[in-house]
Amino acid sequence: MNHHHRFAALADPVSLCVIGSGQFGQSLIAQARHIPRLSPRIAVDLTAEAAGRAFVAAGHDPQDVALCMTAREARAAHQAGRLVAAGSLDSVIDLPFDILIEATGHPEAAARHSLSAIEAKRHVLLVSKEADSVAGPILARKAREKGVRLAPVDGDQPSLLIDLVTWAEILGFEILCAGKSSEYDFVVDPASDDVTCNGVPARIEGIGAIWNDPALPISERAAGRASLLGWHFPLRAVPDLCEMTLVANATGLVADRPGFHCPVARIPEIAELLRPQDMGGLLGGGRRLDVFHHIRMVDEASFAGGVFVCVRCQDRTAWQVLSEKGHAVSRDGQTAMIYLPRHLLGLEAATSLFDLAAFGETPYGPDYAPKQDLVAVTTRPLMAGTVLEARGHHHTIDGVTAEMRPALPLSAEATTPYYLVANRILARDLPTGAAIRPSDLVIEAKSTLLDLRLQQDAAFLGA
Repeated sequence: MNHHHRFAALADPVSLCVIGSGQFGQSLIAQARHIPRLSPRIAVDLTAEAAGRAFVAAGHDPQDVALCMTAREARAAHQAGRLVAAGSLDSVIDLPFDILIEATGHPEAAARHSLSAIEAKRHVLLVSKEADSVAGPILARKAREKGVRLAPVDGDQPSLLIDLVTWAEILGFEILCAGKSSEYDFVVDPASDDVTCNGVPARIEGIGAIWNDPALPISERAAGRASLLGWHFPLRAVPDLCEMTLVANATGLVADRPGFHCPVARIPEIAELLRPQDMGGLLGGGRRLDVFHHIRMVDEASFAGGVFVCVRCQDRTAWQVLSEKGHAVSRDGQTAMIYLPRHLLGLEAATSLFDLAAFGETPYGPDYAPKQDLVAVTTRPLMAGTVLEARGHHHTIDGVTAEMRPALPLSAEATTPYYLVANRILARDLPTGAAIRPSDLVIEAKSTLLDLRLQQDAAFLGA
């Protein structure tokens, strides 16, 4: 499409309130300086000072930024044409803006902020996939009832993959698998057995010999790499599974197994690995979701946390031509991978914003529903009283992993969504491999996220 033509009707800039000035929020504020149709004049963080620093880091003059502690100060600063930096959404929610960008990554806060914006009849781009994985469908429904929309954001994998999957379906492709690469490649020096991942180096004896051994079947290569790398690096990432849960709820695709296969693979191998077992692949059937770890040499291009679909080559003659043009087709010509090797965070968020502002469009569609859950499972014994704190850039919980399972309503003995577990206290000792239940947790009396999840269970699952 011609994007200039598509968004030509947007005469006035789309006004934004960005809450959370981490990597995504910061990159969006910075890129918006180059996009005339965007106006992110309001930023919110834990403190007004932190929000103000986001504006300054994006290149704005500090004299243009007003640190606002109250709604009155925020209103006065906005009317004066200054950039508003605040420490709470409550102090800016009544200012004129079109879309809230929720990018805190904190599940409880993200649920509260999204609901507040929806009730104020503002569109919401929910970057915080943590809250979306617990209660996104009910938030989307509440938004529609208020005449606004809740949407994922271009620049993050769920939106990009939903777009790719539905594009492939519209074109009549039979989807065997869809997914993404993990955020960080394994970069190998075969001569020295050195491997680097996310800036962390390791010497892994034997990886150079096995990493691309043509004498081994591809599945054995992938398994051998995983066996060696798994001693030094984690091969499962909760954020990857969280993102795929959103895609499952939007598209109906499912995990082949709760923890995914997560093969360690090169780009040309994916079309053979992520296909059904009766075709020599890893999967038990079609329409699956999975993640792979990209392994490459330093001078090879990265997959860059991008997204893909594996499809059946229904027209073998056409795919033979495409293979000759360099497309990723399996050696037997039965399957192919179509991929988008990028996700640009806030740098490409504007298309989502413009779709919302101009057309009220969201990649989720009207059938966004809780089909799958991301549930919490212990990886080691945990004692009563342990605070299950979600830490770090990826908001993961020490001693707890995640699995994707069919969605069930909450009950005392049901498995608990991973990010409903986050930042809560264990009420009892748990062994390794235990699926955490609501009855295992101390849950505060007032929880917006829990309230929304219960409403979602009632609305979609009849609970």
